[in-house]
Amino acid sequence: MNTITAVVMAGGKGERFWPKSRTKLPKQFLNISGNKSMLQQSIQRLEKLIPLEQIFIVTNDLYAELIKAQIPNLPQDNIIVEPIGRNTAPCVGLASIIIEEKFPNSSMIVLPSDHIIKNEEGFLQIVRTAVEVCEKHDSLVTLGINPTYPETGYGYIESNMDIFELNELSVEKVSRFVEKPNEYTAKKYIEAGNFYWNSGIFVWKVSVIRNHIQKLMPDMHDLLETMKHAFISNTRNEVIKSEFPKMPDISIDYGIMEKVNNIYVIPCIFGWDDVGSWTALERIDELDENGNVVRGNILNLDTKGCIIESNGKLIATLGVDDLIIVDTEDVTLICHKNKAQEIKSIIKELKIQKLEQYL
Repeated sequence: MNTITAVVMAGGKGERFWPKSRTKLPKQFLNISGNKSMLQQSIQRLEKLIPLEQIFIVTNDLYAELIKAQIPNLPQDNIIVEPIGRNTAPCVGLASIIIEEKFPNSSMIVLPSDHIIKNEEGFLQIVRTAVEVCEKHDSLVTLGINPTYPETGYGYIESNMDIFELNELSVEKVSRFVEKPNEYTAKKYIEAGNFYWNSGIFVWKVSVIRNHIQKLMPDMHDLLETMKHAFISNTRNEVIKSEFPKMPDISIDYGIMEKVNNIYVIPCIFGWDDVGSWTALERIDELDENGNVVRGNILNLDTKGCIIESNGKLIATLGVDDLIIVDTEDVTLICHKNKAQEIKSIIKELKIQKLEQYL
């Protein structure tokens, strides 16, 4: 088996977790579940598989120091700083040339920094199997989450049911990636039985993803080659700052995954949640007898199905249902749960009104 490396994407702002997730301290650096941040949990999970020296974190200038503080033993060169946000395809491309230089002929796990995974051993077994598949077949491999309800906030992966087994796990050929569906379509996907949630976790050989980038995204490939050649002259950071902003703003799904035939999906059940919005707390926290998630100093009367988090101040509720109430030092959010995915609209309005201090 080749050297295994990992690329953890940690540059997001976590805007749907506002007001707790803020520009200077976004979701991945917060203790959403447990006593460690989601980034720290992600790194500790990976360290059960590979040494810290083989783990790379892609972020931006705002968060490089936060990463150093939270993961102090991570080598400095393993923090890859993007000068500007350019979606996941450029993120993967930049990481691939840095890893190619340091660990030639390696395999690469790509994953977000802000997912919760409850069954870590199950997750690691699946990742090991995914590495085997990508090395044996020169393929791209993705982890598909077995859907438990008709979620409309995730993309889906359709399997063509061409299946083989490896390490007692099913490995299925991908037929297509599909965009976030409406509720009717999501129900049809679940009924069909061969659709999985797109976890955003990928595994491939560095050489294979580089070849796909060259064929399918030649302009981006040329920019990566320019950067890679500059590494020889020890001008890595300077050339990244000058060349990376020229990259296209495109996801790895759209740029590569949707256009390649040799892709496998491994169906997964390991207690996964992408913690995309406040309603995720209903899936990862214990509910009280009235279906509420309560964190902090809370007094509830005749309150049902609410998500309430206090920053110390007492929050008292009476006769309310299905609300999200989050209190921080300078902001209190109150919204209906069915608007949880629209919290970004508050962020947009704060920017319009030039209230940046609340971002």
